[in-house]
Amino acid sequence: MKAYIFPGQGAQFVGMGKDLYEKYPEAKSLFEKANEILGFRITDLMFAGTDEDLKQTRVTQPAIFLHSVILSEMMGEKFLPEMVAGHSLGEFSALVANGALSFTDGLKLVSKRAYAMQKACEAEPSTMAAIIGLDDEKVEEICKSIDEIVVPANYNSPGQLVISGSIKGIDIAITKLTEAGAKRAMKLMVGGAFHSPLMEPARVELEKAIQETSFNKPVCPVYQNVTAFPSVEPDEIKKNLVAQLTAPVRWTQTVKNMMAGGASSFTEVGPGTVLQGLVKKVNREIPAQSAVIGNQ
Repeated sequence: MKAYIFPGQGAQFVGMGKDLYEKYPEAKSLFEKANEILGFRITDLMFAGTDEDLKQTRVTQPAIFLHSVILSEMMGEKFLPEMVAGHSLGEFSALVANGALSFTDGLKLVSKRAYAMQKACEAEPSTMAAIIGLDDEKVEEICKSIDEIVVPANYNSPGQLVISGSIKGIDIAITKLTEAGAKRAMKLMVGGAFHSPLMEPARVELEKAIQETSFNKPVCPVYQNVTAFPSVEPDEIKKNLVAQLTAPVRWTQTVKNMMAGGASSFTEVGPGTVLQGLVKKVNREIPAQSAVIGNQ
C-alpha cells in the first residue's frame, strides 16, 4: 500500500514552491488564491523572503501547508494515497490531500492555528529541546521528575525524542538527560513549547474554528498524531486535531502502525526530506522517497 507523509514546521526554505508557481498555471492559481485568503502575499516571502521571514510561525505554517498541498495536486494521477499522515502541522496538509478538508478551509485553519500558537508563545516564553540516544521511557521518567512543565512533544524515531516546556524546565531536563547518558541534548530554535500544556490557549482558540468547519469522510485513512492510529470518521478526526496542540506527536508509533497496516512505500509530499529519514530509522527495508510530478 502507498503511504503519503506530509512534513511540519522546520522543513521550510527560501524559494520553496517557486518552481511549481512558475511551471504550472494550476499551481499559480492556487498560490494566488492563498494570497487572497491570507490577506498578504505569502508567495513573496516563500520565493524571495529571508530565513527570518520564513521562521515566523504565522508564515511558516501556511507556507509548508501550501507547498505540500499544491504539490499533491500537481502530482495528478500519480497521487494515489491508500493511507496518509502528517507531522504536526503536516496533518492538515494530509487531510486536504485525502479529501477530508477543502483547500480553502484547510488554509484558514492553518492560518488560525499559526496565529493562535504565536500568541501562546508570546504570552509565556518557552522552548523545546531534541534528545538523542536515550530510550523514550527514560526521557519520560526524567521529564516527570522535574518540578516544572516539561513533557515529551515529538516521538520522531527510535532514540530521537523532542521535549517541550518552560525555559527553566528545559534547562534542568537537558542537564539531567545528559547525565543519564543522552548522546545529545540541545535546545531548538523554536518560538515556544509546541505540543505541551503551554499551548492550551491556542487549543481553545483552534477548537472553536475546527468545530465550525465542515469535514468530509476522507478517501483513505489518516493516521493521526495523537493516537498514531487510522481515522476516517470526521468527528474523530476533528477531536484528535484539536487535542494535537497540547499532546505529543507520536510519529515513531505512527510509522510503525502504517507499516503494520500494510504500507509498502512512503512518499514525502512537501519541502525537505526529514520524514523520509525518520521512516528509514524505523525500517530501512521499506522505500521512502520524495514526491515527483508528472513524468519527471
